[in-house]
This record gives sequence, C-alpha cells and structure tokens, in this order.
Amino acid sequence: MLISLSIHNYALIEKLSIDFSSGFSTITGETGAGKSILLGALGLVLGKRADLSSLKNKEEKCTIEGHFSIAKYQLKPFFEKHDLDYDDVTIIRREILPSGKSRAFVNDSPVNLPVLVELSEFLLDIHSQHQTRELIEENFQFEILDAVASNHTLLGTYRIQLKKYQHLLSDLAREKSQLAEQVKEQDYTQFLFSELEEAHLVDGEQEEMESQLQQLNNVELIKEQLDKSLMVLDNEQFGVLSQINDCKLALQKIASFSAEFKLLFERLESTSIELKDVTTEISQLVETVINDPVSLASISQKLQFIYTLQKKHQVQTVAELLQIQADLESKVSSLDLLEKSIADKEIQIEKEKGVLIDLAENIHQNRKKNVPSLIEKLTAILTQLGMPMVQFKIELKLVPTFFTNGTEEIQFLISTNKGSDFGLMKKVASGGELSRIMLAVKAVLANYSNLPTLLFDEIDTGVSGEVANKMGDIMKEMSGYRQIFAITHLPQIAAKGNQHYKVFKTTVGQTTTSEIKLLSNEERVIEIAQILSGSAVSESALNHAKALLN
Repeated sequence: MLISLSIHNYALIEKLSIDFSSGFSTITGETGAGKSILLGALGLVLGKRADLSSLKNKEEKCTIEGHFSIAKYQLKPFFEKHDLDYDDVTIIRREILPSGKSRAFVNDSPVNLPVLVELSEFLLDIHSQHQTRELIEENFQFEILDAVASNHTLLGTYRIQLKKYQHLLSDLAREKSQLAEQVKEQDYTQFLFSELEEAHLVDGEQEEMESQLQQLNNVELIKEQLDKSLMVLDNEQFGVLSQINDCKLALQKIASFSAEFKLLFERLESTSIELKDVTTEISQLVETVINDPVSLASISQKLQFIYTLQKKHQVQTVAELLQIQADLESKVSSLDLLEKSIADKEIQIEKEKGVLIDLAENIHQNRKKNVPSLIEKLTAILTQLGMPMVQFKIELKLVPTFFTNGTEEIQFLISTNKGSDFGLMKKVASGGELSRIMLAVKAVLANYSNLPTLLFDEIDTGVSGEVANKMGDIMKEMSGYRQIFAITHLPQIAAKGNQHYKVFKTTVGQTTTSEIKLLSNEERVIEIAQILSGSAVSESALNHAKALLN
C-alpha cells in the first residue's frame, strides 16, 4: 500500500508531504484545486515520462518520493532479478533536473523507466476517466474474462510457446530464402567448383613449376655454363682439382715440421674433397639437362591455367585457390543440408503448432466455462448500482490466427433496458453507465488480483443520488482487502471514506500553491456540506452532511 507521498517543486506544489492509511480514502476539492497535479506526481513515481514544464521553479530540481509497504506481495524475486535492494517499505524517488533530465531510484538504487513501470504494475492501479474507454477494447475484455477464468498461468505458457513457434517460423522463412538464393546460384557454383577440382591443384606446386619452366627455357645456357665449370675444375693439366692436388703434395712434404703446416694441409685436403663432390654433381647435372619441348609445353599450359584461375578469383596463390575450392564444395554440399534442415523444421513447426493449438483450446474452454459466472457477478453489482435490467452477452469466436492471448475474438454485448436489443457497449451504454460498468469490473477483478492499491479518479462521473451511494458502498467493501482511493465530487462517496483528504489552493502575494490535508471530523462535515450547497453553508446542508457521515 501507499504509505506516504512527498512532492517538492512540482507544478503548483512548492513542498508537500502527506501520509496515507489503509482502507478507503476519499479525496475532494474544487475543480482546478490541484487533484490532477497530485495524480501527475503519483504517475511520475510510477514511471511516466517527465516534462520540464512540470517544474514550479525552473532553477531547482523537482523531487517526488513515494513510500510503499510491500511485505505481503512476494516481490523479492523481482528485486533479485533487477539487482535491487529489497525492503518491506520500499522508497521510489523521481527527480527532474533543471536541464530536463529525469532520474529514478528504488531504495536509492538508480533504475531505468521500464523497470520502474514494471514494478509499479505490482503496486498501484490508477483508474482515470479516460480509461473507462478500455471497456470497449478487446484486449481489456479478455483480461476481465481471463482473470475470472484463472487463465494467468495458462496464458503465460501459451505466450512462451507462441514465441517459440514464431521463432521457428522466422528461422524457416530465413532458410527458405537462403535456399532460393542458393538454387539460383547453384549451377554457377557447381561450375566454379568443378573447374577448380579438375585443376588438381597442390599447394606449393606453382613455385616448383615456375622454377622448372625457367630451366626448360634456358637449357642451352645452363648446359654451356655447366660444361665450362666442369672444364675449369677437371682439366687434366690446368684444372682446379689438378692444381690443388699439386699444392696438397707440396704441403704434405712439410706438414710434419709444424702444426701450422699440418693444419693448412688438412684444410686443403677438405677443400679438395668438397670440390670433387661439386665436380661429380656438375657432371651428373650435365647428363640431366636436355631439351624437352613436351615438358615445356605441359608445364606452360598448367601454369597458364593456374594464372587464369587466380585472375578469375582475384587471388595470388594456389593456397588461396584451394581455400576457395573448399568454400565452393561446402556451398554445393550445404544445399542438401539446407533442404534437410527445412524439412526437419517443417516437421518441428507442425509439432509445436499442435501444442499451441491445445493450449489455445484450453484457454478457450476456460473462458467459455466462466462466461456465465462473469455475467452473473457483473449483473449482481450493476443491479445495486441502479441498472437492474442490464444484461450481458459475451460471444467468443475461434479464428485461425495466433494472437498473443489465444486464437479467438470477443464481443462484449450489452442490453441496458428490458426488451432492448443487445449491442456493443460503445454504442449502447451512456457515460454514466460505462462508469458503473467499470466500477463493477474493477470490483470483480479485485477478487482475483493481489494489487495492493486502487485509485479511482472520478469514476462516479454521470451518476448521483442512491447510485452514488451504492458506488461508495462497493468501494468501501473493496477496501476491506486493499487500499482504495477515490477522487470524487459526490458527497455520498466522500462520506464513505475511512479518511478524507482535501486538495485546495492558497495564494500568498503573487504565488499560488496547491496543498492537500487530512480532514478532521469537524472539517469533513463542513467540506461535505460545501459540496452539497456551495461555499455558503446552510444549516440544512450541515445536517445533511452529518447524516451522510453517520
């Protein structure tokens, strides 16, 4: 329940702090006294958008703070989910800065507005005059029926299943789109893959073939230079090997004279061995260097094919071509995988659709079964509210569409007079009748909700006399289970409150402010008398006010 509300620098309110009690509280005040300002401030605490024009003094920040007792409402999981400190008396604070920025806090922890709005749905329901129009909206009509039918858990399961089903449909559409694109590209993709596959590419072969081509194109030069090298090395009289052999014999004769001579001989011996190996390899290479036009043509052709493929695919190496080949192979094979995935998904979708249909059918049957009960409850309350001839007809029509709350449409039909035809509420019911119907709906819903606080903003519009008296009785009865506020202009309802608050304006100099105060018993008598007769209170009005309060 709402324990207290403090407001600083908001609209016509300079500074205000008010405590509230459980039970039924009525709020009265002249038109323009500031009741809507009070509602606006409370709306900010509950997460509504802030407006810089709300600041009374544009140079100071606006602060609105509400204290709520929440011990009985099992809200700890919500606080844990959003990483907020829990307290049985939770403090919600909104601040509007002169810059126009707005901040929100729950138990001094900053929160964003969506979290605050979600929390407020557990705390307080403000019924303003325009919300009576909700009665003609299908979603609200379903909410009424689902509350009586106890469909909350079932609807939660249905919505989870619907989300799963819609996600699968989205995946299926995406995969079908991919398949259509791949089918269009399939022939060309297959051609590119086959072309690369037939090239029998091997990583590193390009460099090797380019080297072979270089040699085949220069056979004569290579052979000439190898022969020349062989002659220099291996000529019998003047070859390098012969000269080194003479030098080696000369050093061998003196090698025993010193370690230095011996070392020089050994180094020359090693060089001689290395040169003999080089000579042998050159001699062997001379035998292998031959003019081979067939190999030259084959290697040239293969390299040209590789160059063409590299140019087509805009790459530089065989390794990159091999990667493209692997990617193309994956695309070719993925077509079959995608077709299988689509087939599997279609089977899964039909299965999930069956589960969804079963859930929707259970929801429908619960609604259908509870229609008579809802009609009976509404009719009983409205009979008390001066509509003894009212009749309701609630029609449910199944449709092949999955809505967020089932697979049916609803029509709330009403007949307000004996013998008159049933029609849609927006066409049949007057403003006063809609107000009474909304109060009846709220009274019914209160029995199925744990909401701690309800605030009715002039729900008595268009009614008077004994009907107003009965509306007050119903709100009074509802307050036995939750905190009820009623902003009213009717003395019959104002007198029903356990507490009575008055909103009024005061003017000091050039400044006008709105204030609210809890009335004493004597002040209540005067306030109700003024509602009855105006500012000039008559004796009969005072007596009437006392009678209403008693």
